[in-house]
Amino acid sequence: MTASPRRRVLLAAPRGYCAGVDRAVIAVEKALEQYGAPIYVRHEIVHNKYVVQTLEKKGAVFVERTEEVPEGNIVMFSAHGVAPVVHEEAERGRLATIDATCPLVTKVHKEAVRYANEDYDILLIGHEGHEEVIGTSGEAPDHIQLVDGPEDVANVEVRDPSKVVWLSQTTLSVDETMETVDALKTKFPGLVSPPSDDICYATQNRQVAVKQMGADSDLVIVVGSRNSSNSKRLVEVAKLAGAREAYLVDFADEIDEAWLEGVSTVGVTSGASVPDVLVEQVLEWLAERGYRDVEIVKTAEESITFSLPKELRRDLREEAANLVAERGGSGASGE
Repeated sequence: MTASPRRRVLLAAPRGYCAGVDRAVIAVEKALEQYGAPIYVRHEIVHNKYVVQTLEKKGAVFVERTEEVPEGNIVMFSAHGVAPVVHEEAERGRLATIDATCPLVTKVHKEAVRYANEDYDILLIGHEGHEEVIGTSGEAPDHIQLVDGPEDVANVEVRDPSKVVWLSQTTLSVDETMETVDALKTKFPGLVSPPSDDICYATQNRQVAVKQMGADSDLVIVVGSRNSSNSKRLVEVAKLAGAREAYLVDFADEIDEAWLEGVSTVGVTSGASVPDVLVEQVLEWLAERGYRDVEIVKTAEESITFSLPKELRRDLREEAANLVAERGGSGASGE
């Protein structure tokens, strides 16, 4: 009788929370602890369903537009960053603000401002409609045009081919981004690169781990939400690395047992906005089905941390009340 194939799990490391996400989530929790509910957050603080639902239970209120926040309240800007016009909206709305933009996204914003001031055409590689792209584009709308992948390069036109620079969304696939850059360099040989790579360290590290893990996996399960750009990229990278199939799930109960048919090795990882508790639940689900042998695939050490937003060191409730009083507003709390 033929022995059953060994069932194992390859667990990617690093995975899950990056420094920017950790900072943003803690910032919401600290604001709630320091100022009390409600703390309004413009857009999801990070792209993860579980994180958003957990913070809502604690008193965070997520809104899509600044105008939804009643005057005299506190609004936090998400890790993806916002355009300058959003800060202006908050000022007009008499709101105290906390900026939880990831410092690596802020770096791209500053690059956009710098190159716009030098009158460059800025080619922003990214996905249309993504919050980070909207925020970066808003820094210099007259100088920035979006390039959504290599196939979009043919549509790009610039004023002066000798003054063109590329920037990128921080959560893209490294390989696809460089493919786009190569196509742009073919069209514009004088294309300038940013001073340092825009794609964040965590995105790159997670993709490298998945490449190594995916090559030895029959199936890869990526834990992450469908609106998470970096999580979706991990699915793509896993397939390109050689995994027979790869799926994105928010929770363990979304896994289809049919995916395990003929599978001896399951790779598991998670996007940069995913708490590890969700990965643990996936490992438990797999263990119950015979995949108890877990091997760590470690490709990098991560020790980066970011300090919390400076606004958390001030009394923002008092600031918000003063904004209303100075302008003769009603001071509606929204509570």
